[in-house]
Amino acid sequence: MLFPPLYKPPFPPFLPSHTRPSIPSPCFALKSPSFSPMATVSPTPLLKDELDIVIPTIRNLDFLEMWRPFFQPYHLIIVQDGDPTKTIKVPEGFDYELYNRNDINRILGPKASCISFKDSACRCFGYMVSKKKYIYTIDDDCFVAKDPSGKDINALEQHIQNLLSPSTPFFFNTLYDPYRSGADFVRGYPFSLREGVPTAVSHGLWLNIPDYDAPTQLVKPLERNTRYVDAIMTIPKGTLFPMCGMNLAFNRELIGPAMYFGLMGDGQPIGRYDDMWAGWCTKVICDHLGWGVKTGLPYIWHSKASNPFVNLKKEYKGIYWQEELIPFFQSVALPKDCTTVQKCYIEISKQVKAKLGKVDDYFNKLADAMVTWIEAWDELNPSGDISAKIPNGASK
Repeated sequence: MLFPPLYKPPFPPFLPSHTRPSIPSPCFALKSPSFSPMATVSPTPLLKDELDIVIPTIRNLDFLEMWRPFFQPYHLIIVQDGDPTKTIKVPEGFDYELYNRNDINRILGPKASCISFKDSACRCFGYMVSKKKYIYTIDDDCFVAKDPSGKDINALEQHIQNLLSPSTPFFFNTLYDPYRSGADFVRGYPFSLREGVPTAVSHGLWLNIPDYDAPTQLVKPLERNTRYVDAIMTIPKGTLFPMCGMNLAFNRELIGPAMYFGLMGDGQPIGRYDDMWAGWCTKVICDHLGWGVKTGLPYIWHSKASNPFVNLKKEYKGIYWQEELIPFFQSVALPKDCTTVQKCYIEISKQVKAKLGKVDDYFNKLADAMVTWIEAWDELNPSGDISAKIPNGASK
């Protein structure tokens, strides 16, 4: 199966209340990088007009100065969480649009109930309003990391390379990603599978602060990830994984409607499971539709640890519930007539209500929100809507 050709994507027929115009292998032990105000490498931008960078935030985005050489050529979608009257400052020179809660309510109306409040899960609104083919999302406490040679890592470029090369979910290659320079399929790998399948998701990792749950944070408060593993691999079909949303890229055209980060935060009994929920749903759908998910490179530098006691309050029901959630997703079976992401997602929502609704009423509410999300997605992204002429961030 060959992955589909690239095309110039459509653009949204609406604008937010805030816009700005464009201004033209092995493991290595790493020490903490010494960060300059911004990185020094100036790459040639890939997919400049086909990728949006989505950033959820509650604070000024000074961290973008470090990412300027890598991010400035691209369009940013900033989803402001919390108080919509607060002004978020963005460094000069970036092309961006900023949405706050008032914008979300205005654009989605009653369907805005499916977008989380006071939680980074609100980032998925940015996925919905984008009209680009690819999405890269990053947290505002993630900085540019360095490879073992001391060179700044262009995380976005590596994600793009991951997405533009095939995946191998049906047979594991012991040299990991066979499409990387210097690697190939090993002896015994079926030739009939060497063409690979489209890559839907590229899941990156983190140096410094690892993505631990609260109990692990509490027992290992000083632990830091200093190992740089120069590897990318396809997660095998039938295998789930805990997806982290702070260094993540995906093919929005392929898997976008499944990237719903659920109901978390304000008014909800659970938090910090938003990206994992999206990851479980996405992986089940990718397995069904024959697409791949990669994990490994690139690394970012996760700069600060969140409060483990606050995290425990958010996570404790999820830690208990996940012992039910994982077997549920492992047993999800999608019928053959589920031929689109939307159909797959609606089917999963039905099974969530039927099976997980017995665990807690929260899952009945979540199942309804999943349906609302798909309805809102389809309203903003009607089939065949590829002829809009207004680029993201530009005036009507």
